[in-house]
Amino acid sequence: MARSSLGPGLDGILVVAKPAGPTSHDVVALVRRLAATKRVGHGGTLDPFASGVLPVFLGHGTRVVEYHLGDRKAYRATVCFGASSTTDDLEGELTPAAGPAPTRTAVEAALPGLTGAISQRPPAYSAVKVGGRRAYAMARAGETVELALRDVTIHSLDLEVWDGTDPERPIAVLDVTCSAGTYVRALARDLGESLGSAAYLGALTRTASGPFTIEAATPLDEFRAAAAESPAGLLPFLLPLDTGLDAFPVVTLTQDELAAVAKGQFIRPAGGLPGPADHYRLIGPDATLVAIASAAAGRLAPDKVFVSPATAAPVG
Repeated sequence: MARSSLGPGLDGILVVAKPAGPTSHDVVALVRRLAATKRVGHGGTLDPFASGVLPVFLGHGTRVVEYHLGDRKAYRATVCFGASSTTDDLEGELTPAAGPAPTRTAVEAALPGLTGAISQRPPAYSAVKVGGRRAYAMARAGETVELALRDVTIHSLDLEVWDGTDPERPIAVLDVTCSAGTYVRALARDLGESLGSAAYLGALTRTASGPFTIEAATPLDEFRAAAAESPAGLLPFLLPLDTGLDAFPVVTLTQDELAAVAKGQFIRPAGGLPGPADHYRLIGPDATLVAIASAAAGRLAPDKVFVSPATAAPVG
């Protein structure tokens, strides 16, 4: 496979267990240094106070990020009742709620109303652009921020832990599975408001981002230790480029078809197409991923090619 990274063939995906504190950009910058490659991106921003799964794509991996942007997410969210926050999370200025804090029974009864397809207003302190400006910049400047509602899907919302030690400030730990683009901060805020009280997000851990799970994530310190001698130390942690793209049917190419795809040419695979799909994974004779393609009139059009014509040319 062609390698254009500065590091030793670092093309693939690292599943990082992001700690609370650094930004997603900070994590990418660290991986860029450890891997000695400029081509690094991530698969979905986590707020600085949040922790959990952050897929990081290296080398050719940056070219498949777009296929993961719509991945379903899962979170473990700590919701604190009895106060609202200017940022809808623990980092904002808190204001005590006017009404009484809800009971566990009331919270459990309210969860179905926030499940399914819902309209959500993003937090004022968010990266949403208003007239070309970031909402958080406007909010920090003291300006009133009016954000449009957006449609999201809450696939599941379950109460896992209830702490009623302080009846005026109870805490709920929720497991949330949702569509991409969901603000869990806003979900906490709306849950409090729906109960005639107030709430904010006290902690957040992303437990899954599409196919990448917290169980398979590696702490940053382990990556630091592995790459202490050389970027090659990261190789055992790299997942293949097509990890999580199981919905893309596989087409195995002949050597001549591989050579054509490497040049960006359309092909009509000798083995035919396995069935209709938006995208296909093209695999070379040695079973490595060589391209992502789409179908057009029975032919395959390469969208992303991961080999060079020189390495894919037939022998002889």
